[in-house]
Amino acid sequence: MSGPVVGVFDSGFGGLTVLRALAERMPWARFVFLGDTARLPYGSKSQRTIARYAAESARFLVEKQGAGYLVIACNTASALALEAIEAAVAVPVLGVIEPGAEAAAKQTKTGDVMVIATEATVASHAYAAACQRRGLRGVEKACPLLVPLIEEGWTEHSVTEQVLRIYLDELLAEAAGAGQHPDTLVLGCTHYPLLRGMLERCVPEGVTVIDSAEATARRAAEAMQEEMSQRVGAESGNQPGICCFATDSVAKFERLGSRFLGHAVGEVELVDLGG
Repeated sequence: MSGPVVGVFDSGFGGLTVLRALAERMPWARFVFLGDTARLPYGSKSQRTIARYAAESARFLVEKQGAGYLVIACNTASALALEAIEAAVAVPVLGVIEPGAEAAAKQTKTGDVMVIATEATVASHAYAAACQRRGLRGVEKACPLLVPLIEEGWTEHSVTEQVLRIYLDELLAEAAGAGQHPDTLVLGCTHYPLLRGMLERCVPEGVTVIDSAEATARRAAEAMQEEMSQRVGAESGNQPGICCFATDSVAKFERLGSRFLGHAVGEVELVDLGG
């Protein structure tokens, strides 16, 4: 009898950083990851289209792969399609934005939080709203150059550091102009954990970097630990592990995915979810 299945969804493969954190915290679970690579980037699509794509992906993980819990490892989908996903499937759903904001709320002493993310996520103001609900002030910054630099493998390159410092200087200046004193920086893109070491060198002293991928994994583990551990203990033949699917660019997924997952992703299966 198989063990618990956790479905993890992203529009691409950056969400493998979330999967990596989940697997480290829940080695007893079985994970099914879907990257909707045929239809990325989601950020250039309308909210209605993003919701449709995300709901289709969620149904694939639940109905075809037997996922009993979904983690939406995509900031754009978490910001714009979480309600549609929850309506599409009858299992618990966790996005990456609320856990990231919650982790910032626990860490900050000034109540002022910075967020770096993609243009689509910043345009949604989802992180700012999540911070506001917790009594925090948040200032957001779109950093569109970081994802291509990360995918190029330039995670320790001087060019990447120079670009990062420019973004951070602009973000800090904006915060200062608003009379804020941020002591926390939230990584609002699943690619950004690959730059965490560089970020921690570049932020001012006293600023803590919050990895939303790690925060999401911690929340998911807390939600599932007792229930799933009991299930695993009661079942024989449990086979924890990771299985990956993509809707396009399987070779690229297999080649670049290891950077995000921390080890080889293995064979990625191609799946067609329609147009």
